[in-house]
Amino acid sequence: MSKVIRIGTRDSELALWQANTVKTRLESLGYVTELVAVKSTGDLELTKPLYELGITGIFTKTLDIAMLNGTIDVAVHSMKDVPTLLPKAIVQTAVLERASAEDILVTKTDFNFNWNCTIATGSLRRKAQWLNRYPHHEVVGLRGNVNTRLKKLADSEWDGAIFARAGLERINLLPSDFISLNWMTPAPAQGAMVVVALQDDDYCIQATKQLNHKESDICTRVEREFLQVLEGGCTAPIGAYARITNNNILFKGILLSLDGGTKIETEKIVALNNSEGAGKSLALEILENGGKELMKSIKESS
Repeated sequence: MSKVIRIGTRDSELALWQANTVKTRLESLGYVTELVAVKSTGDLELTKPLYELGITGIFTKTLDIAMLNGTIDVAVHSMKDVPTLLPKAIVQTAVLERASAEDILVTKTDFNFNWNCTIATGSLRRKAQWLNRYPHHEVVGLRGNVNTRLKKLADSEWDGAIFARAGLERINLLPSDFISLNWMTPAPAQGAMVVVALQDDDYCIQATKQLNHKESDICTRVEREFLQVLEGGCTAPIGAYARITNNNILFKGILLSLDGGTKIETEKIVALNNSEGAGKSLALEILENGGKELMKSIKESS
């Protein structure tokens, strides 16, 4: 039996690029597909920071509902937007090969870190790490899809804004004069795309799991497990990055206070064949090293 696989996606340029990538890959394997674009709450509500909206998986919830209602068969997401616990009856089927996980600073003029700059970002993680490194700067909120944020930066008096490099590269908007923030620990699974399907849809699961990139799957699993144990979501400044080299996983994780004044981090080398549960043990190390008290204070202030 064969059927048309309806691929659900947000309707931003970046989301459509990601969904079309999956569409092309599936069709190259002989499957018939169509795109179904859905606007999410996260795209509609641009006046509040994500952490104030109080919705887990704000960019994925609408697609989850569409899948459960039978409007779409699979969904494609930026993996960093996906809650660590998927809704009941929905399963992860593939992580595509990861692009750059790096954060970058896009500026409009000559930039000097010693100035009293104003930097824009809608991310608690980016804000906290920035203020930890540059406490004399001001960080302001910035929401919207990639195109919207770039326009807001151009129309503002801000000195710069922070973006994920992968997003700008994918839709050919990476400026030539960006500043690499290779010191900033990225969001768990940043740069990765994930496909999800209904757990009882064997046809779509078998089709999409062929797109899975094993190394990207392993690394993002460790990072997201780290996030889940710390209970971060959109409410705490948490970063995590894992990469594989010489049969080892090189991992860095970080938890900060909201104002960036306190930073707890860990860097470890884990044998690849011991990756199961690694994210949990690394998160527990953070919690035992002051993270439990820090998370408590973050929750009390939110």
